[in-house]
Amino acid sequence: MTVDTSSADDSTVGAGAETLAVAAAVAAGESVLTRRFGSAITLVAPEDLAGSGPATVVRARVASSPFALPRTLVIKHYPDPPEPGRPDPFAQEAVSYQLFTALAPEDRMCPELLAHDGRDRVLVIEDLGGVPTLHDKLHARDARGAERALLSWARSLGRLHATTASREPDFNALLRRLGGPVKNEDAPLPAVCAQLPGLLEELLDVETPEPVQQRVMEVAERAGAPSYRAFSPVDLSPDNNLVTSGGVRFLDFERGRVRSTLMDVAYLRLPFASSADALALPPGMSEAMIAAWRSEVVSVWPGLADEDALAEHLMDGQLLLLWVLTWEILPELDLDRHATPISREAALVTWWRELAKHSLRARLTHISEHATRVAAALGARLGPHADLAFYPAFR
Repeated sequence: MTVDTSSADDSTVGAGAETLAVAAAVAAGESVLTRRFGSAITLVAPEDLAGSGPATVVRARVASSPFALPRTLVIKHYPDPPEPGRPDPFAQEAVSYQLFTALAPEDRMCPELLAHDGRDRVLVIEDLGGVPTLHDKLHARDARGAERALLSWARSLGRLHATTASREPDFNALLRRLGGPVKNEDAPLPAVCAQLPGLLEELLDVETPEPVQQRVMEVAERAGAPSYRAFSPVDLSPDNNLVTSGGVRFLDFERGRVRSTLMDVAYLRLPFASSADALALPPGMSEAMIAAWRSEVVSVWPGLADEDALAEHLMDGQLLLLWVLTWEILPELDLDRHATPISREAALVTWWRELAKHSLRARLTHISEHATRVAAALGARLGPHADLAFYPAFR
Protein backbone atom coordinates (compact mmCIF):
# COMPACT_ATOMS: atom_id res chain seq x y z
CA MET A 1 0.00 0.00 0.00
CA THR A 2 1.37 3.41 -1.02
CA VAL A 3 0.63 6.45 1.12
CA ASP A 4 0.08 9.72 -0.71
CA THR A 5 1.86 12.47 1.25
CA SER A 6 1.51 15.20 -1.36
CA SER A 7 -1.19 16.96 0.62
CA ALA A 8 0.63 16.83 3.95
CA ASP A 9 0.73 20.03 5.97
CA ASP A 10 4.18 21.55 5.32
CA SER A 11 3.98 23.50 8.57
CA THR A 12 3.64 20.23 10.50
CA VAL A 13 6.66 18.78 8.73
CA GLY A 14 8.60 21.97 9.45
CA ALA A 15 7.50 21.95 13.08
CA GLY A 16 8.76 18.37 13.42
CA ALA A 17 12.15 19.32 12.03
CA GLU A 18 12.37 22.26 14.42
CA THR A 19 11.49 20.02 17.36
CA LEU A 20 14.24 17.58 16.40
CA ALA A 21 16.71 20.46 16.02
CA VAL A 22 15.83 21.80 19.48
CA ALA A 23 16.18 18.33 21.01
CA ALA A 24 19.58 17.89 19.33
CA ALA A 25 20.72 21.27 20.65
CA VAL A 26 19.65 20.42 24.21
CA ALA A 27 21.40 17.02 24.03
CA ALA A 28 24.59 18.67 22.74
CA GLY A 29 24.35 21.28 25.50
CA GLU A 30 23.97 18.67 28.21
CA SER A 31 26.89 16.70 26.79
CA VAL A 32 29.33 19.59 26.70
CA LEU A 33 28.30 20.82 30.16
CA THR A 34 28.74 17.33 31.61
CA ARG A 35 32.23 17.09 30.12
CA ARG A 36 33.06 20.61 31.23
CA PHE A 37 32.02 20.13 34.87
CA GLY A 38 32.55 16.38 35.26
CA SER A 39 29.05 15.55 36.44
CA ALA A 40 25.67 15.03 34.76
CA ILE A 41 23.70 18.22 34.11
CA THR A 42 20.08 18.08 32.98
CA LEU A 43 18.40 20.81 30.92
CA VAL A 44 14.62 21.12 30.64
CA ALA A 45 11.88 23.40 29.27
CA PRO A 46 13.69 24.30 26.03
CA GLU A 47 12.54 27.44 24.21
CA ASP A 48 13.41 27.87 20.54
CA LEU A 49 14.83 31.39 20.14
CA ALA A 50 14.61 31.17 16.33
CA GLY A 51 18.09 32.27 15.39
CA SER A 52 18.40 33.71 11.88
CA GLY A 53 21.77 32.09 11.11
CA PRO A 54 22.91 28.48 10.68
CA ALA A 55 22.70 27.71 14.41
CA THR A 56 19.77 26.34 16.39
CA VAL A 57 19.42 28.74 19.35
CA VAL A 58 17.66 27.46 22.47
CA ARG A 59 17.06 28.78 25.97
CA ALA A 60 16.82 25.99 28.56
CA ARG A 61 16.47 25.72 32.32
CA VAL A 62 19.00 23.87 34.46
CA ALA A 63 16.95 21.17 36.18
CA SER A 64 19.70 19.48 38.13
CA SER A 65 23.34 20.30 38.67
CA PRO A 66 25.76 19.99 41.59
CA PHE A 67 27.35 23.26 40.49
CA ALA A 68 26.32 26.88 40.89
CA LEU A 69 25.20 27.37 37.30
CA PRO A 70 22.80 30.12 36.23
CA ARG A 71 19.12 29.16 36.35
CA THR A 72 18.80 29.35 32.55
CA LEU A 73 21.33 29.04 29.74
CA VAL A 74 21.43 29.69 26.00
CA ILE A 75 22.63 26.93 23.69
CA LYS A 76 23.86 27.55 20.14
CA HIS A 77 24.20 24.36 18.13
CA TYR A 78 25.75 24.25 14.65
CA PRO A 79 24.82 20.78 13.38
CA ASP A 80 26.22 21.19 9.86
CA PRO A 81 29.92 21.69 9.09
CA PRO A 82 30.83 24.52 6.70
CA GLU A 83 31.32 23.96 3.00
CA PRO A 84 34.93 23.15 2.06
CA GLY A 85 37.01 26.31 1.84
CA ARG A 86 34.34 28.44 3.53
CA PRO A 87 34.67 30.16 6.93
CA ASP A 88 33.17 28.20 9.80
CA PRO A 89 30.57 30.27 11.70
CA PHE A 90 30.88 27.96 14.71
CA ALA A 91 34.62 28.55 14.91
CA GLN A 92 34.21 32.31 14.46
CA GLU A 93 31.61 32.49 17.23
CA ALA A 94 33.37 30.15 19.65
CA VAL A 95 36.66 32.02 19.35
CA SER A 96 34.92 35.39 19.68
CA TYR A 97 33.30 34.34 22.95
CA GLN A 98 36.57 32.83 24.17
CA LEU A 99 38.33 36.12 23.51
CA PHE A 100 35.84 38.09 25.59
CA THR A 101 35.40 35.55 28.36
CA ALA A 102 39.14 35.87 29.05
CA LEU A 103 38.63 39.59 29.82
CA ALA A 104 37.60 41.11 33.13
CA PRO A 105 33.79 41.12 33.57
CA GLU A 106 33.60 44.91 33.22
CA ASP A 107 35.31 44.69 29.82
CA ARG A 108 33.15 41.84 28.53
CA MET A 109 30.75 43.31 25.97
CA CYS A 110 28.82 40.07 25.48
CA PRO A 111 27.39 37.13 27.45
CA GLU A 112 29.91 34.85 29.17
CA LEU A 113 30.89 31.62 27.44
CA LEU A 114 30.27 28.74 29.87
CA ALA A 115 31.24 25.78 27.68
CA HIS A 116 31.93 24.87 24.07
CA ASP A 117 32.94 21.82 22.07
CA GLY A 118 34.26 21.57 18.53
CA ARG A 119 33.20 17.94 18.15
CA ASP A 120 29.53 18.60 18.93
CA ARG A 121 29.74 22.11 17.42
CA VAL A 122 27.92 23.65 20.36
CA LEU A 123 28.29 26.66 22.64
CA VAL A 124 26.60 27.27 25.98
CA ILE A 125 26.49 30.91 26.99
CA GLU A 126 25.09 33.08 29.74
CA ASP A 127 21.41 33.98 29.38
CA LEU A 128 20.95 37.74 29.73
CA GLY A 129 17.19 37.28 29.96
CA GLY A 130 14.28 38.89 28.20
CA VAL A 131 15.75 42.39 27.98
CA PRO A 132 14.91 44.57 24.94
CA THR A 133 17.12 44.74 21.90
CA LEU A 134 18.31 47.95 20.30
CA HIS A 135 15.81 47.17 17.53
CA ASP A 136 13.02 47.22 20.13
CA LYS A 137 14.17 50.60 21.42
CA LEU A 138 14.38 52.13 17.93
CA HIS A 139 10.88 50.92 17.05
CA ALA A 140 9.19 51.97 20.30
CA ARG A 141 7.60 55.39 20.85
CA ASP A 142 10.16 56.66 23.33
CA ALA A 143 12.70 59.04 21.78
CA ARG A 144 14.62 59.55 25.04
CA GLY A 145 14.89 55.82 25.61
CA ALA A 146 16.11 55.31 22.04
CA GLU A 147 18.71 58.08 22.45
CA ARG A 148 20.06 56.52 25.64
CA ALA A 149 20.22 53.10 23.98
CA LEU A 150 22.10 54.48 20.95
CA LEU A 151 24.66 56.26 23.13
CA SER A 152 25.10 53.11 25.19
CA TRP A 153 25.59 51.13 21.96
CA ALA A 154 28.26 53.58 20.76
CA ARG A 155 30.08 53.41 24.12
CA SER A 156 29.92 49.61 24.12
CA LEU A 157 31.30 49.52 20.58
CA GLY A 158 34.15 51.79 21.69
CA ARG A 159 34.84 49.62 24.74
CA LEU A 160 34.81 46.52 22.53
CA HIS A 161 37.38 48.12 20.22
CA ALA A 162 39.54 49.43 23.06
CA THR A 163 39.75 46.11 24.92
CA THR A 164 40.60 44.08 21.81
CA ALA A 165 42.91 46.50 20.00
CA SER A 166 45.99 44.40 20.83
CA ARG A 167 44.36 40.97 20.80
CA GLU A 168 44.60 39.98 17.12
CA PRO A 169 47.37 37.38 17.71
CA ASP A 170 45.28 35.83 20.49
CA PHE A 171 42.21 35.68 18.27
CA ASN A 172 44.11 34.11 15.39
CA ALA A 173 45.76 31.53 17.66
CA LEU A 174 42.40 30.49 19.10
CA LEU A 175 40.92 30.27 15.62
CA ARG A 176 43.72 28.00 14.41
CA ARG A 177 43.04 25.62 17.30
CA LEU A 178 39.46 25.19 16.09
CA GLY A 179 40.54 24.81 12.49
CA GLY A 180 39.11 28.07 11.23
CA PRO A 181 40.88 30.13 8.53
CA VAL A 182 42.59 33.17 10.00
CA LYS A 183 41.98 35.33 6.93
CA ASN A 184 38.23 35.77 6.75
CA GLU A 185 37.28 38.88 4.83
CA ASP A 186 33.96 38.70 2.96
CA ALA A 187 35.63 40.02 -0.18
CA PRO A 188 38.93 41.86 -0.83
CA LEU A 189 38.06 45.52 -0.35
CA PRO A 190 40.28 46.88 -3.15
CA ALA A 191 38.74 44.41 -5.62
CA VAL A 192 35.21 45.37 -4.58
CA CYS A 193 35.92 49.09 -4.84
CA ALA A 194 37.50 48.66 -8.26
CA GLN A 195 34.23 47.19 -9.58
CA LEU A 196 31.85 49.93 -8.44
CA PRO A 197 32.68 52.59 -11.08
CA GLY A 198 31.63 50.15 -13.81
CA LEU A 199 28.33 49.49 -12.05
CA LEU A 200 27.63 53.19 -11.58
CA GLU A 201 28.23 53.87 -15.25
CA GLU A 202 26.23 50.88 -16.43
CA LEU A 203 23.20 51.31 -14.16
CA LEU A 204 23.13 55.07 -13.47
CA ASP A 205 25.16 56.54 -16.33
CA VAL A 206 27.47 58.24 -13.81
CA GLU A 207 31.20 58.30 -14.44
CA THR A 208 33.66 58.12 -11.54
CA PRO A 209 36.58 60.55 -11.92
CA GLU A 210 40.08 59.18 -11.50
CA PRO A 211 40.82 61.24 -8.32
CA VAL A 212 37.75 59.71 -6.66
CA GLN A 213 38.77 56.19 -7.60
CA GLN A 214 42.30 56.82 -6.39
CA ARG A 215 41.11 58.11 -2.98
CA VAL A 216 38.80 55.13 -2.48
CA MET A 217 41.51 52.64 -3.41
CA GLU A 218 43.90 54.29 -0.95
CA VAL A 219 41.30 53.96 1.80
CA ALA A 220 40.64 50.31 0.87
CA GLU A 221 44.36 49.56 1.06
CA ARG A 222 44.60 51.42 4.37
CA ALA A 223 41.89 49.15 5.81
CA GLY A 224 44.40 46.32 5.66
CA ALA A 225 47.07 48.23 7.60
CA PRO A 226 47.88 47.27 11.21
CA SER A 227 46.69 50.56 12.70
CA TYR A 228 43.21 50.92 14.23
CA ARG A 229 42.50 47.19 14.15
CA ALA A 230 40.21 45.58 16.73
CA PHE A 231 37.58 42.90 17.08
CA SER A 232 34.33 43.42 15.19
CA PRO A 233 31.08 41.43 15.41
CA VAL A 234 30.69 42.44 11.72
CA ASP A 235 26.92 41.96 11.90
CA LEU A 236 25.97 45.12 13.79
CA SER A 237 22.22 44.90 13.22
CA PRO A 238 20.12 46.45 16.02
CA ASP A 239 18.49 43.10 16.83
CA ASN A 240 21.93 41.69 17.68
CA ASN A 241 22.36 44.09 20.60
CA LEU A 242 20.75 43.68 24.02
CA VAL A 243 20.05 46.82 26.06
CA THR A 244 20.87 45.71 29.62
CA SER A 245 21.13 47.69 32.84
CA GLY A 246 24.92 47.47 32.49
CA GLY A 247 24.96 48.81 28.93
CA VAL A 248 24.49 47.34 25.47
CA ARG A 249 25.79 43.81 24.99
CA PHE A 250 26.61 42.28 21.59
CA LEU A 251 25.29 38.95 20.32
CA ASP A 252 25.88 36.73 17.30
CA PHE A 253 29.57 36.49 16.41
CA GLU A 254 29.14 34.06 13.52
CA ARG A 255 31.15 36.45 11.35
CA GLY A 256 33.22 37.94 14.18
CA ARG A 257 36.85 38.75 13.43
CA VAL A 258 39.58 41.33 13.89
CA ARG A 259 39.53 43.99 11.18
CA SER A 260 40.01 47.71 10.61
CA THR A 261 37.65 49.81 12.72
CA LEU A 262 37.02 51.88 9.57
CA MET A 263 34.10 49.58 8.74
CA ASP A 264 32.58 49.67 12.23
CA VAL A 265 33.03 53.39 12.85
CA ALA A 266 31.18 54.10 9.60
CA TYR A 267 28.01 52.88 11.30
CA LEU A 268 28.15 56.05 13.39
CA ARG A 269 27.59 58.00 10.16
CA LEU A 270 25.45 55.41 8.32
CA PRO A 271 23.51 53.87 11.22
CA PHE A 272 23.14 50.08 10.90
CA ALA A 273 23.48 50.41 7.13
CA SER A 274 24.01 46.71 6.49
CA SER A 275 20.57 45.91 7.93
CA ALA A 276 17.87 45.39 5.33
CA ASP A 277 15.49 47.65 7.29
CA ALA A 278 17.97 50.41 8.20
CA LEU A 279 16.35 53.82 8.74
CA ALA A 280 17.57 57.31 9.62
CA LEU A 281 18.48 59.06 12.87
CA PRO A 282 17.61 62.69 13.73
CA PRO A 283 20.14 65.52 13.32
CA GLY A 284 22.85 65.54 15.97
CA MET A 285 22.43 61.92 16.99
CA SER A 286 25.39 60.66 14.95
CA GLU A 287 27.65 63.35 16.39
CA ALA A 288 26.67 62.36 19.94
CA MET A 289 27.34 58.68 19.15
CA ILE A 290 30.75 59.55 17.71
CA ALA A 291 31.65 61.43 20.90
CA ALA A 292 30.56 58.44 23.01
CA TRP A 293 32.63 56.04 20.90
CA ARG A 294 35.72 58.26 20.95
CA SER A 295 35.57 58.62 24.75
CA GLU A 296 36.21 54.88 25.01
CA VAL A 297 38.95 54.47 22.38
CA VAL A 298 41.05 57.61 22.79
CA SER A 299 43.14 56.04 25.56
CA VAL A 300 44.18 53.28 23.12
CA TRP A 301 44.44 55.47 20.03
CA PRO A 302 45.38 58.92 21.37
CA GLY A 303 45.75 60.25 17.83
CA LEU A 304 41.93 60.32 17.59
CA ALA A 305 41.87 63.07 20.22
CA ASP A 306 42.85 65.35 17.33
CA GLU A 307 39.71 66.58 15.56
CA ASP A 308 41.28 66.47 12.12
CA ALA A 309 42.51 62.90 12.61
CA LEU A 310 39.09 61.80 13.85
CA ALA A 311 37.34 63.52 10.94
CA GLU A 312 39.62 61.77 8.44
CA HIS A 313 39.02 58.38 10.10
CA LEU A 314 35.25 58.89 9.98
CA MET A 315 35.35 60.13 6.40
CA ASP A 316 37.40 57.16 5.26
CA GLY A 317 35.06 54.73 6.97
CA GLN A 318 31.94 56.35 5.57
CA LEU A 319 33.37 56.39 2.05
CA LEU A 320 34.55 52.79 2.17
CA LEU A 321 31.37 51.35 3.69
CA LEU A 322 29.14 53.17 1.21
CA TRP A 323 31.14 51.92 -1.77
CA VAL A 324 30.94 48.34 -0.47
CA LEU A 325 27.22 48.60 0.27
CA THR A 326 26.47 50.16 -3.12
CA TRP A 327 28.42 47.38 -4.84
CA GLU A 328 26.28 44.85 -2.93
CA ILE A 329 22.89 46.58 -3.16
CA LEU A 330 22.71 48.47 -6.45
CA PRO A 331 22.46 45.48 -8.83
CA GLU A 332 19.54 44.10 -6.78
CA LEU A 333 17.45 47.30 -6.64
CA ASP A 334 14.41 48.00 -8.79
CA LEU A 335 15.35 51.34 -10.34
CA ASP A 336 12.15 51.55 -12.37
CA ARG A 337 9.74 52.14 -9.50
CA HIS A 338 9.28 54.98 -7.04
CA ALA A 339 10.94 54.37 -3.71
CA THR A 340 9.09 54.51 -0.41
CA PRO A 341 10.67 56.27 2.59
CA ILE A 342 11.35 52.93 4.32
CA SER A 343 12.94 51.15 1.35
CA ARG A 344 16.48 50.07 0.57
CA GLU A 345 16.34 52.38 -2.44
CA ALA A 346 15.60 55.41 -0.24
CA ALA A 347 18.41 54.40 2.09
CA LEU A 348 20.95 54.37 -0.73
CA VAL A 349 19.88 57.82 -1.97
CA THR A 350 20.10 59.25 1.55
CA TRP A 351 23.54 57.73 2.22
CA TRP A 352 25.01 59.21 -0.97
CA ARG A 353 23.53 62.59 -0.05
CA GLU A 354 25.12 62.29 3.40
CA LEU A 355 28.47 61.45 1.82
CA ALA A 356 28.19 64.54 -0.39
CA LYS A 357 27.50 66.69 2.66
CA HIS A 358 30.28 65.34 4.85
CA SER A 359 32.90 65.30 2.09
CA LEU A 360 32.09 68.92 1.25
CA ARG A 361 32.69 69.87 4.88
CA ALA A 362 36.01 68.03 4.68
CA ARG A 363 36.90 70.05 1.55
CA LEU A 364 37.01 66.87 -0.56
CA THR A 365 35.37 68.58 -3.49
CA HIS A 366 35.86 65.77 -6.00
CA ILE A 367 34.27 63.24 -3.61
CA SER A 368 31.38 65.60 -2.85
CA GLU A 369 30.65 66.35 -6.50
CA HIS A 370 30.70 62.68 -7.44
CA ALA A 371 28.44 61.73 -4.51
CA THR A 372 26.02 64.49 -5.49
CA ARG A 373 25.82 63.13 -9.04
CA VAL A 374 25.21 59.57 -7.82
CA ALA A 375 22.49 60.73 -5.40
CA ALA A 376 20.85 62.82 -8.13
CA ALA A 377 20.90 59.92 -10.59
CA LEU A 378 19.34 57.62 -8.03
CA GLY A 379 16.76 60.23 -7.07
CA ALA A 380 15.81 60.80 -10.70
CA ARG A 381 15.14 57.09 -11.14
CA LEU A 382 13.42 56.50 -7.81
CA GLY A 383 11.10 59.50 -7.60
CA PRO A 384 10.41 62.39 -5.21
CA HIS A 385 9.92 60.29 -2.08
CA ALA A 386 13.39 58.75 -1.99
CA ASP A 387 14.20 60.21 1.43
CA LEU A 388 14.85 57.72 4.19
CA ALA A 389 12.38 57.89 7.08
CA PHE A 390 13.43 58.14 10.72
CA TYR A 391 13.24 55.15 13.01
CA PRO A 392 9.77 55.10 14.63
CA ALA A 393 11.15 56.32 17.99
CA PHE A 394 12.05 59.66 16.37
CA ARG A 395 9.00 60.27 14.21
